[in-house]
Amino acid sequence: MVGIDEVARRAGVSTATVSRALSGRGPVSPVTRQRVQTAADELGYVVSAAASTLATGRARAIGVIVPFLDRWFFSTVLAGISDALVRRGFDITLYGVSAAAEERHRVFSDNMRRRRVDGIITIAPELDAEETELLRGLGVPIVAIAGPNPLLTTLTVDDHAVGRLATRHLLELGHRRIAHIGSHGTSGSSVPALRRRGFAEEMDAAGAAPSFADADFTIEGGSAAARRLLEGDDRPTAIFAASDEMAIGAVLAAREAGLRVPEDVSIIGVDGNDLGRWFGLTTVDQFARGQGERAAEAVLADLDGAAPALRRGTLPFALLERGSTAAPSH
Repeated sequence: MVGIDEVARRAGVSTATVSRALSGRGPVSPVTRQRVQTAADELGYVVSAAASTLATGRARAIGVIVPFLDRWFFSTVLAGISDALVRRGFDITLYGVSAAAEERHRVFSDNMRRRRVDGIITIAPELDAEETELLRGLGVPIVAIAGPNPLLTTLTVDDHAVGRLATRHLLELGHRRIAHIGSHGTSGSSVPALRRRGFAEEMDAAGAAPSFADADFTIEGGSAAARRLLEGDDRPTAIFAASDEMAIGAVLAAREAGLRVPEDVSIIGVDGNDLGRWFGLTTVDQFARGQGERAAEAVLADLDGAAPALRRGTLPFALLERGSTAAPSH
């Protein structure tokens, strides 16, 4: 069985350097870290998880709390988290939380305490005060992605600005009858609520009357909401959907109604969903995979005692114009 001494000799470093390089704990240059990893791979050396935990006091696992796994944004952010953690030799412990109160309580008060993790990342959580305190009581670094929680370090885009940008794009094309597909959210600081408010403020500033249709951030929900909007006599000439999945649903509903996109109705979404390019969807890209990578890096930096000061609005977003938006034809 290959030991750490053999890896050290192959890499030309001390056993202490090998330990630091493979554990991710302590200063090691990228060049040396790669040399050690190459030597370990060539020799077939694998760090014992149990031994590493005893030696470093770390489980080498990060807990990730996610409300949905079957929606593009969450799965893409999770992929970004995984990329960054795997590079540092950390595993993911996944916690799915639904809206069911009993199930959520079991996850926060029991499951998370039984499984040891070195840090927590939450993806778009809406946590109540008890859940937040249970998390903080774990005594590990916590980073929230897109979560409206002032008690947690939050890494997110400015969703209010996202809503304004998408709406302003439609207004600048000449649209005035614009509808928004989204929701009020569970609080005024939630992602859906902020995007909706940005839409309403831009419409008000332009002297245009907004209209709204509620949906659940799925393709099916977006399609149903768009059908309601497009069946009216005074149908909108443009739709801003608060997610790309709802926007794709709106495109499908418009096609079913015999309407052309963008000639009869322009449609814009938010996310940068990979499916969007197949529909020629104009969107506000929020670089979801990069969000996951940044969050993982922030948690690991905190573990190393060098966490950056994070705040809302630190993540980039950009308008991506494709073929689903154009000036109104009438």
